[in-house]
Amino acid sequence: MKSSELIFVPAPGAGHIVSILEFARRMLDQDEHLLITVLVMKFPYIPYSDAYAKSLTASQPRIQLISLPDVDPPPSELYTTSVEAYIWDFIERQVPHVQDIVTNIISSRSNTGTVRVAGLVLDLFCVPMIDVADEFGLPSFIFLTCNAGFLGLMMYFSYNVGHAIPEFGMSDPELSLPGFANPVPPRVFPGALFNKHGGCAAYVNIGKRFKDAKAILVNTCAELEPHAIEYFLNDGGKTPQVYPVGPVLHLKAQPNSSLDAARWNEIKRWLDQQPESSVVFLCFGSGGSFDAPQVKEIALGLEQSEQKFLWSMRVPPSSDFKNPEEMLPQGFLERIQGRGMICGWAAQVEVLAHKAIGGFVSHCGWNSILESLWHGVPIATFPIYAEQQLNAFEMVKELALAVELKMDYRMDGDLVKADEVARAVRCVMQSDSQVRKKVKAKGELARKAVMDGGSSFTSLARFVKDVVASSS
Repeated sequence: MKSSELIFVPAPGAGHIVSILEFARRMLDQDEHLLITVLVMKFPYIPYSDAYAKSLTASQPRIQLISLPDVDPPPSELYTTSVEAYIWDFIERQVPHVQDIVTNIISSRSNTGTVRVAGLVLDLFCVPMIDVADEFGLPSFIFLTCNAGFLGLMMYFSYNVGHAIPEFGMSDPELSLPGFANPVPPRVFPGALFNKHGGCAAYVNIGKRFKDAKAILVNTCAELEPHAIEYFLNDGGKTPQVYPVGPVLHLKAQPNSSLDAARWNEIKRWLDQQPESSVVFLCFGSGGSFDAPQVKEIALGLEQSEQKFLWSMRVPPSSDFKNPEEMLPQGFLERIQGRGMICGWAAQVEVLAHKAIGGFVSHCGWNSILESLWHGVPIATFPIYAEQQLNAFEMVKELALAVELKMDYRMDGDLVKADEVARAVRCVMQSDSQVRKKVKAKGELARKAVMDGGSSFTSLARFVKDVVASSS
């Protein structure tokens, strides 16, 4: 029997690489004749992505990694004005290399006669590679590390935007987006859509290519986003075939070279000593940080809340501070001694799994939301960048699965005051709240979805079967 091979093209970045490689592993579990080749980019601002991908696939003999050659990067000034525009430009520069490698793979497999290339699986940022797939007559599949709500925004661009790039304003009227039950205020759109230096154009151009894919694989499950999934499965064929395959989570702590092992052991010992569900965890992702005035407000809010806490706090890259503790109010550490701990980095997955954690103040990255739901920990929303504001809106307004601290926070906007932080922390830590009950119930459903016979397990099995059948 011939084997089928899929070529994966992930975007650089820990969250994107972790999700797509975990998805690859799950695909292999579905079919023993399936092979996967992953093309890894060397991104100037994430130098460890190549080594990280190798560490995640070391025990997977049916996953082959190929490092793409270096390209001349876009001007560094572009990264400063728009990260999204920089990534879009960077990935477009990879297209010739991907063409060459796909050519070589197809030629090599044709010579053996035992393997047939079945298509390309692309990260959402890698949609320029759809043209590569088309050139070889191969189907392209988008693996969306985000949720079905974000898919609605992308399909809005596919449905409604022509050649002209639209302009969005924070105070624009609410829009009806595909898959949303409620009108969505533009103030919760990704920040890039307000960037006139290429950010908006990059996002819109990504969305416009979604309709060209053969299928879209979404890191969610029907039980978590029922309205959105129902919409996309029954929209009269406007959207490519949608397969909900999540939660796709790598439930082992990601390696971190800056981790102080002794400090981490100290944190774990402290958590072990705390009562069940008594500690609120604050963590804002690998790129999340605040300037000193906002740090002070968060600190004072935690003090006012009178709750135990663990706060993973980073110094902003452009800051003059060397140590995050230098940004705290005077005397804060002495006043909260024994009640709270501050660390520069924490193994988020391990922390959320700990019995002492009862709430999570989060930047609302989708991976973090899924991890929190998986462990039944309710969230207070504090989005910072990317699509996190839209995620916060969905969690609060669409799904009623989170406490609103802020939904539309921007780093260059107004401060979130201490009393707002204190209110949200107290609310998310309530032991008998409806949000906590719903989160625990949804978490259990999400776990069942990826088990044998569950909705996402079945959806993934159907996708693998469809891919193998179309390549035979």
